[in-house]
Amino acid sequence: MYVELKNINKLFGNFKASDNVNFEIEKGKLIGLLGPSGSGKTTILRMIAGLETPDSGDIFVDGIRINDTPPSKRGIGFVFQNYALFRYMSVFDNIAFGLQVQKQNKNYIKERVLELIKLIGLEGMEHRYPSQLSGGQRQRVAFARALAPSPHLLLLDEPFAAIDAKVRQELRSWLREMIEKVGVTSIFVTHDQEEAIEVADEIIITNRGKVEQKGTPIEIYKKPATPFVAQFIGQSTVYENNEDKIQLKGFEMIKSNEKAVIRPEFVQITKLGKLKHYMSAAEEGIVEKISFRGSYLEVNVKVKNIILTSNRSLEDEMIEVGEIVNVQIYRLYVFNENKTYLLENSAMADNNYIYI
Repeated sequence: MYVELKNINKLFGNFKASDNVNFEIEKGKLIGLLGPSGSGKTTILRMIAGLETPDSGDIFVDGIRINDTPPSKRGIGFVFQNYALFRYMSVFDNIAFGLQVQKQNKNYIKERVLELIKLIGLEGMEHRYPSQLSGGQRQRVAFARALAPSPHLLLLDEPFAAIDAKVRQELRSWLREMIEKVGVTSIFVTHDQEEAIEVADEIIITNRGKVEQKGTPIEIYKKPATPFVAQFIGQSTVYENNEDKIQLKGFEMIKSNEKAVIRPEFVQITKLGKLKHYMSAAEEGIVEKISFRGSYLEVNVKVKNIILTSNRSLEDEMIEVGEIVNVQIYRLYVFNENKTYLLENSAMADNNYIYI
């Protein structure tokens, strides 16, 4: 493995930012560190960069322990969320800065900087200053500056946080393409699920200083390993069958010490009386809210005092707020202290559950 963190612990006063963190990263992978605020993801990034020191544990890059290696000697590029460009330096000089610190010769610096300016698509802008660039362009310059010294590892701390939504979407695809072209192992921190799922080869989910799960975006979404991941990933409703003695049809086997996560793709809404199959599994619900999401409608429906979310095609027959509808729940994730498993609606499937 190219990057390894072994038994990493880090305290800030009484706050445990890293609690026995262990993971490995293959060379050339683009990894997303995903988690809520305060989950420890930025602390992990800063310890790898050498900007923080772990209280215990070991960090290895390419088989070499780097705990005691100064940040400037680690061969790591760092992209900050606020760009951290030098205001009074041109695009060219900002990108060249790391090479000048390395005391590279002028011809090499010019060749390398112009190569990177072409790579990031800012040809003709090398003499502009940061104030003359858009947010997206400034982030591209920050990316090129981090790449200029040819780092072995690239770290990005919420690289799209300071950019507006439309440009952020464009930069996600751009970043993925650039990383593939350059081939450098990269780790980026984000709290945006959509961003991590779209950009990363693998995702590491953190919570309260611990690593909850590591896997591809599909693995994490379809096979959450812990209760936290099951609730954190996707748009989920948490259901307890003992709450006010609420029981959903087909899920009576959920135990009193268990909770369940219901995702939008597990729920289908049908006009009342229009359901053709599995009537015994259908609930009645009241449409609470309808939100237009561009290519689909997001519908919130109240079933037995539980608010569920479902995504509805624009091609389907229109429904209205306040309308009574049929609601089918195909499956849900059930979790307790020991395991997470996928449970199928017993009124719609022969196989009741699949352990994951």
